[in-house]
Amino acid sequence: MTNNSKTDHWLVQGATIRWLWRIFIVVLAVTVLAQLILPVKGYFGIDGWFGFGAFYGFLACLAMVLVAKALGFLLKRDEDYYQDPTADD
Repeated sequence: MTNNSKTDHWLVQGATIRWLWRIFIVVLAVTVLAQLILPVKGYFGIDGWFGFGAFYGFLACLAMVLVAKALGFLLKRDEDYYQDPTADD
């Protein structure tokens, strides 16, 4: 990728990425803070706690990343795994 920001797509420019992060953080904070105005009635007790959805979502995402890393480690093959061993280089 070139450093010429005039030819880059607007979604890959640094300023746009910073603004998108800020917007996403504000939206996520508003959704958590909305629970102060619109209380959630939990079915199991713990799911009624403040910010439970955000916390649970974060833990679920973290678990998916860790499982994917473990699967990548377990399923990893050598660089020349598919190369024919009888072929001459």
